[in-house]
This record gives sequence, structure tokens and C-alpha cells, in this order.
Amino acid sequence: MSSGGDAQRDLFRAQPERAIPARPAPAAPESTELGAVDATGPAPLDLSGLNRYDEAVGSPAPPFDPLRLCVFTTVALIACLLGPIAVLGFALIAIAGYARARRQGLLRSKCKLGDTRLVLAYLSVLAVLAAVATPFWVMFWIGRI
Repeated sequence: MSSGGDAQRDLFRAQPERAIPARPAPAAPESTELGAVDATGPAPLDLSGLNRYDEAVGSPAPPFDPLRLCVFTTVALIACLLGPIAVLGFALIAIAGYARARRQGLLRSKCKLGDTRLVLAYLSVLAVLAAVATPFWVMFWIGRI
């Protein structure tokens, strides 16, 4: 006597594979818009219209210019060589720039701090710390510490 499990196993038995009919080979074209086909092969393609400016597409985006990376590297080199003197100089320049921009109406900066008052406070703290550290840095290089 066969059980219900045998009937289920019969459903999952491998079925014989069916033959898939082969596709007919495409017929060789007699002629195309680009050129006629003859016994020697297709005629050369005319590609002169491919490299043209299309006003509908517009200009491509300019490539990335890593100028900022060069500027950052130069600033880091100056800071490495001059230490707190460079930090003090850059902080004072930045304070002057942000104070001028705030007087002209800039309230929000692209800086992560956002509010220009916070940026000015941050730069002022850096300037004070750099001014305090400068004599110690000079003494370190002279060799008195």
C-alpha cells in the first residue's frame, strides 16, 4: 500500500528533459543604411557625426580639482615648521575674515559650527592658546626646556 508520502515524492521526481528547438540562423542582410554588404564584407561605417557637441545634453561636469588638498598640505607644512606661531597667524587672519563677513550680514557659515559667533569664539580660543604656547615652543627649540 502506498502512502501519501510516496505520492509527494512522485511529484518531485526528475522529469525527462524536453528538447529545446534550435533557433534558425539569421539571414544575411542584403543592404543597410550604413552601407551595402557584398562578398568582401560590410562597407566601412561613417562615424564622423559621433563626436559632436549636443546642446540638449549640455556640458559635462568639470573634473575634480584637488587644489584644496594642496592648500591643506601647505598649511600643514607651515604649521609643522612654525608651530603655534602659524596657528596664531592663521587664527588672526580667520578672525578678521569672519568679523568682516559678520559685519556684512553673514550669520551662518559653512563651517561645522554653523553660527558665526561660535566660529569667532572658537578662533579666538585657538589664538589665545597659540599665543600662550609660543614662548614655550621657542624655548623648546632653543633648548632651555
